[in-house]
Amino acid sequence: MELKINQQIKQFNAESLSVQSLLDLEIPHKQNGIAVAINNTVVPKSNWSQHLVHETDEILIISATQGG
Repeated sequence: MELKINQQIKQFNAESLSVQSLLDLEIPHKQNGIAVAINNTVVPKSNWSQHLVHETDEILIISATQGG
């Protein structure tokens, strides 16, 4: 499966992935303080396990940062 994540094309050895599975592969140790949008729509964290991603989806993973 080929996915576009944060404007970069990435390859995955899976026919289907949930948002949670994708995050487990991409950022396994830093999943607090992030938001995921697919095709410009935010996917609530409560839906990550059920929401499947598709090759035509544009995925944006945003990490919250602190600053001053």
